[in-house]
Amino acid sequence: MDHARKRLNPMVTPQTGLSFAPPFWQRMGECGLRVATGEATLACYGALISKKPDEIEDVIPSDGSLLVILRPGAEPSAALWAALAAPGVDTSPLEGRLHLIPVEYGGAAGPDLPALATQAGLDVATYINCHAAAEYRVAFLGFQPGFPYLNGLPSVLRSPRRLTPRLRVEAGSVAIGGRYAGIYPASGPGGWQIIGRTAAVLFDPQRDPPTLLLPGDRLRFVPQ
Repeated sequence: MDHARKRLNPMVTPQTGLSFAPPFWQRMGECGLRVATGEATLACYGALISKKPDEIEDVIPSDGSLLVILRPGAEPSAALWAALAAPGVDTSPLEGRLHLIPVEYGGAAGPDLPALATQAGLDVATYINCHAAAEYRVAFLGFQPGFPYLNGLPSVLRSPRRLTPRLRVEAGSVAIGGRYAGIYPASGPGGWQIIGRTAAVLFDPQRDPPTLLLPGDRLRFVPQ
């Protein structure tokens, strides 16, 4: 099978008899299937985990695409493509749990906050209020286990990542990287702008599930 990105021939949905064009896709290794989903990534993720066609082992959302892990020897079925691209598919966002995350803003916990507030043309208190007033949604997890990439950051607060990454960012650091907000689950190197810190434990391998936040979950930051 050609591993290059391509468009499949239109298929017929067995349930409805309607024709549709499946999305662009690309093979990733023996069992992986990377599917371009764009702005509908969370909606498609929700459709797949709710219907879970028999050939699917796991589904992992990322920035504008899904990685579908197939069971060994399985091939994509019409049911899988129907869940992703059939006419009338529900494109509303996946409705996850709401989390309230306490945050200590500024000071040693948020060394980049004063510069980011100045860049945004705001005083520090107004910057904090703007950041905390938004409701965020987990788009996907990556970088570290449990690291959430959060949609919903107000445009005035967006800022590029640091030109020089820090060698150590503390666990729980609340950060901004471009259009995303995020939280570092563990200490380590990092290049995002740090504005605060939370005591919330985002990743615990002894917990089920080990990640506090899941794709589609909603989040609000609560200043402390």
